[in-house]
Amino acid sequence: MARPYIPVEVVSRVRNTARNPCGYCLSPQHLVMARLEIEHIKPVSKGGSSDETNLWLACPLCNGYKSDKTTATDPDTGETVNLFNPRTQVWSEHFYWTQDGLRIVGKTPTGRATVIALHLSDDPDALEVRSYWVLAGWHPPED
Repeated sequence: MARPYIPVEVVSRVRNTARNPCGYCLSPQHLVMARLEIEHIKPVSKGGSSDETNLWLACPLCNGYKSDKTTATDPDTGETVNLFNPRTQVWSEHFYWTQDGLRIVGKTPTGRATVIALHLSDDPDALEVRSYWVLAGWHPPED
């Protein structure tokens, strides 16, 4: 399926509104070796639109793991819940960083399910890169 066209002005507004980190793992654009992607919160394949209100920024890892997912299972309750929506929800209400700054922990059913679905705390490449960011004093990000 071809990616839908998103006007340059819309892309610019989304990047400006998001302030340039990934909406899920908070990796900042200036530290990611690829352009953060415009992602559809509700995937086009599931009826989502390319309207600005359905778009946000995601790093290639998070966007790849998210794919066309909109829900996942909370490992604590077994309940199927909606994934975190970085456009409408506050990251710090659903997640926190481990003391070493390497892993993201979910506080809520949505947070826990999103951590598992997007591999926010177990992707070996992300963990290695974050470890270098921590050593450099660049990570974890502050609110």
